[in-house]
Amino acid sequence: MCGIVAAAARREVSEILLEGLRRLEYRGYDSAGMALIDEKHNLKIHKRKGKVSELENAQRQHPYHGNTGIAHTRWATHGEPSGLNAHPHISGQRVALVHNGIIENHAALRVELSEAGYEITSATDTEVIAHLLHSSLSAGGSLLQAMQQTVVKLEGAYALAAIDIANPDTVIGARKGSPLVAGVGIGENFLASDTMALRQVTDRFIYLEEEDLVCITPDSLQVYNADGSKVQRPVERIKEGLETADLGSFDHYMIKEIFEQPAALEATFAGATNAQKVEERFGLAAPALFDRVKKVQIVACGTSFHAGLVARYWLEEIAGVSCEVEVASEFRYRKRVQYEGTLLVVISQSGETADTLAALRNANADEFLGSLVVSNVDNSSLVRECDLVFLTRAGIEIGVASTKAFTTQLVALLMLTLALSRRRGLSESRQQDIITALQYLPRCVQQTLELNDAVQHLSEAFISKRHALFLGRGIQYPIAMEGALKLKEISYIHAEAYPAGELKHGPLALVDDDMPVVAVAPNDELLEKLKSNLEEVRSRGGELFVFADKEAGFANESRVRILPMPHCHEVIRPIVYTVALQLLSYHVALQKGTDVDKPRNLAKSVTVE
Repeated sequence: MCGIVAAAARREVSEILLEGLRRLEYRGYDSAGMALIDEKHNLKIHKRKGKVSELENAQRQHPYHGNTGIAHTRWATHGEPSGLNAHPHISGQRVALVHNGIIENHAALRVELSEAGYEITSATDTEVIAHLLHSSLSAGGSLLQAMQQTVVKLEGAYALAAIDIANPDTVIGARKGSPLVAGVGIGENFLASDTMALRQVTDRFIYLEEEDLVCITPDSLQVYNADGSKVQRPVERIKEGLETADLGSFDHYMIKEIFEQPAALEATFAGATNAQKVEERFGLAAPALFDRVKKVQIVACGTSFHAGLVARYWLEEIAGVSCEVEVASEFRYRKRVQYEGTLLVVISQSGETADTLAALRNANADEFLGSLVVSNVDNSSLVRECDLVFLTRAGIEIGVASTKAFTTQLVALLMLTLALSRRRGLSESRQQDIITALQYLPRCVQQTLELNDAVQHLSEAFISKRHALFLGRGIQYPIAMEGALKLKEISYIHAEAYPAGELKHGPLALVDDDMPVVAVAPNDELLEKLKSNLEEVRSRGGELFVFADKEAGFANESRVRILPMPHCHEVIRPIVYTVALQLLSYHVALQKGTDVDKPRNLAKSVTVE
């Protein structure tokens, strides 16, 4: 999840590296560091615990300059957040290295290096790589050769960038199981975890493939495959304009992104005015593949997993297609039985989620008809490796707690449901009914956003709370799960979600006058049963916060507080109610005084197992 930026240029690069880290801070913010080779070919290093701003302060107070450098913002895996454990790691005052990923055999390598006389001072798995590089360089050869000799000793996942004072104009990068891109310039070349880190300096990128190595200097960029042979990888030009990550008039990225949802949803569905146009969004190969689908297997993590759980209801009820949904980190490690005609669907905002990517790669060729990815990032690993691709159009999402990426995933999955339902007898009138509902969705979400002040008022009741219970029935149960996840992510309130019908099978024991219970209550066929469940809470002294359809017949009364939701088509209700729960989690976090955009211990793009 860490962020890497590297540069080899004819100009001074410290500010380029710092700006890259600012743009990558969503990947980790436990510590940050930067290493430069100065004009006298000495290593100059700043490392600080905390956010990139701490590194900026260090550079401001004691400026270091150079034309070649590497930088890193860390999400801690091995070793606590500290200046000592921060990257870059150095060896022999000669080599500096940054790393994203996990080296699984680092303990054995530590023993080997200690016996060879190296002193390992940090608790990280990364420091051993720097010493391995130094050891290879001490035996003679170039930095490229040393990296080639080093990576064969590593077990696990990595994206690496390294510099060496004996090769002062060179940066070497390597990737396996963790993303790394090369940025192509004129008189300068770059490496980064994400294209966004480099959009201020280039719009041309090379997406490195598994086990690639890359050597950059100001005037050259050469890629090598796992065999050490030179290879040509295509240069991709990002044509769209540089998306800004400015807050504008908003206080936080999360609330900005919540309010961007009407536009993001409309963009994701744009042009799909009938069922055939919906299908075209999945690519030219989609019709032949969809014709053979008998079952869908969805694999995802976190919020994307919740999107899959919602999709299961749609696929089975509307399209009549059997669907299973599984957490990627479980799916990839268990023995499983798949049925003939199964389509594998993987969901990932970044397209780089390590467990989801591993699950895709772990799937046998004869196990599935094919694979489909729903992602927000073009040219990501999952996008490049799946047979079919649906790109959501959420735009840049900076806040760690996903909002617009989640709701646009739901739109994509409802469109998949439509594409498959055409083959299974769904009437044209019903298809058009769903399309009309999707076209109305941005307006309905906008109406929900107009409840922002009311939700803010509601959130004040959570200031002193440490636990919360979320309830939903049917397709709204995964939405309750997503609401609980959002609340715990950014406010640190322990929150759990249950199907409302399960209250009496255990969770009711938790209900007292200090346990807020949040319920999702659209006006559907399960409403009366849900009302009975909520009475069970009320009779035990619980305090209810009900997000209810304005036509559902709820009223504010003692220990029952109602947020009247706009009435909308049943098929889009999960998306609409999600937005209200996002607002709740945001305002509760504000009341709690937590860091809304960068919650503790988390990062945006989960590229480690």
